[in-house]
Amino acid sequence: VQLWNSATDLSPQTEDDDGETTAVSLDLQTIVQSQLGFPDKVYQLASVIFQNSHVVKPATHRLVNYGKQRELPLPEVQDEAMQHSAYELAFNTLKCNLDSNDLFESSLIQSPLYSSLRKDQMSLVAVMLYDFQDRKFLSRGHTEIQEMIEEVRDVENYLLQFKTKLAASLARSRIKHDLLSMECILPECVRKKQQRSRSLPLYAWVNRLKSSHDEVQGVLKNDGLLQVKSIRQLAGQTFCQDSHCWDTLVFPAQLKAPLSFTKLLRDHKLIIQDKSCILPTNAAASLLPDEGDILMVGCFSGLTVAHTASLIAEKYEGDKNNNDQPMVYVCTTDITERQSEEIQHTVDKMGCKSK
Repeated sequence: VQLWNSATDLSPQTEDDDGETTAVSLDLQTIVQSQLGFPDKVYQLASVIFQNSHVVKPATHRLVNYGKQRELPLPEVQDEAMQHSAYELAFNTLKCNLDSNDLFESSLIQSPLYSSLRKDQMSLVAVMLYDFQDRKFLSRGHTEIQEMIEEVRDVENYLLQFKTKLAASLARSRIKHDLLSMECILPECVRKKQQRSRSLPLYAWVNRLKSSHDEVQGVLKNDGLLQVKSIRQLAGQTFCQDSHCWDTLVFPAQLKAPLSFTKLLRDHKLIIQDKSCILPTNAAASLLPDEGDILMVGCFSGLTVAHTASLIAEKYEGDKNNNDQPMVYVCTTDITERQSEEIQHTVDKMGCKSK
C-alpha cells in the first residue's frame, strides 16, 4: 500500500541509527516523570493550553486574572510523551478551575506570590502550582540536556520561595471543606465522568502493514493473556475480539500501562486508538471494492490515514510487488506545515510507503 499526501510534498522520516523506533510508554512515563517534575517545555505548553481553554468567570466571581490573551499559538514540542504530559497537566489544572468554591485560586491569592508576578504569567503559575502541590513542593531534578526556559525557572523560584505559605494555605482550604485531596474539589458530575473514563475498555487495531491477527494474538497469549469471547468477560489479563471492528482487539482498562511496554506497541504492530476513531474507518472500508484507490478528503490524524492503509492492505490479495497496488490519496486543507509533517511522520512509522 502506498500513501500519497496531496497537500504538500514531504520527504519520509528516517529511523534511528540502529533501525529501530524508540518505544514510548506514555502513561508510565507520565507517572514516573511527574514524580520528578517535568521539563520546562512541558510547563510552557501546558500553560498555553490552559490560557486558551480556561473558563473566563464573571468579574464579580473572578479571583485570579489570567489576562485577556486567547488563541495563543502552541509552542512546538515534538516529543509525544512531553505533549501527553503537557495536555494532562493542563487538563488537571482546568478541572481545578471548575471548583465552585475556588479553593485552588483562593490559596493562590492568599500568598505573596500572586502580587509578585504579572497577569500574563498566571496560567504558567497555575499549571506549575498544581504540579508542585501534587509533588509536595519537591524540587525538580534538572538535567543538562534539558532546554532551559527563563520564564519557567523564574516562576519555579517564586513557587519554591513561597512553598511553605502555599502549602499551608492549600491545607487550610482542604481542612475547612473536609477534603482529602485536590481532586475532591471537583464537582460531582466531573468526578463521576472521570471515574467512568478510567474504567472504559481499551481498543487497539492490528496494523496489517507490519503484522497479522495471528501474530499479535500469539504474542499476547505467550505473554500470559487469555482470549475471551466478549467484552463482558474482560477482567485481569484478558482480551477479546471487538464485535464491530474485525481488526480490533479490546483489553481491560488496567492493561494500558503494561501494554505500553510490549514489543507490539513499540514496533507499531498494535495501535491503541479510541473506538470513535476506529469504527468510522472500518465502516468506510467495509463498503469499498476489493480493487481501486482511496481518496480521503478533509482533516485526518496520521493514525486514521495509516489505519485506512492497513485495512486496504488486508483487502488487497494480489502481488504486492506489482505496479497496480491500491493507493490512499490524502487531500488536506487548512493545516500547517508542522501538522503535515506530523501526519507524514506517523504514517511512515506505521509502515506506509509514501509517494
